[in-house]
Amino acid sequence: MCRRRLCPTLGHMPCFLIQHRHEAPECGVVFAAFKGHDSPLRHRATLASCAFGGHAIWWQVEAMTEAAALALLPAYVAARATATRVGEVDIP
Repeated sequence: MCRRRLCPTLGHMPCFLIQHRHEAPECGVVFAAFKGHDSPLRHRATLASCAFGGHAIWWQVEAMTEAAALALLPAYVAARATATRVGEVDIP
């Protein structure tokens, strides 16, 4: 979950939702790609639909830009991912 940290240039650190999709045979490669990539996303839980046949993974991250958000992923994973800037809203 994104925290409301102050960023020197933007005020608050932007929050992005990263969505990655892959095919069923690629699951092992996707998870193995993280072993060679130093990322704060390693060793932390996130949401995935692989166990249910969907083969998508989502991360909520803080980053200055979309490119910086995607750089948190190994290149193989990032090439099949999108990062969308998001923020909290109150639903009436």
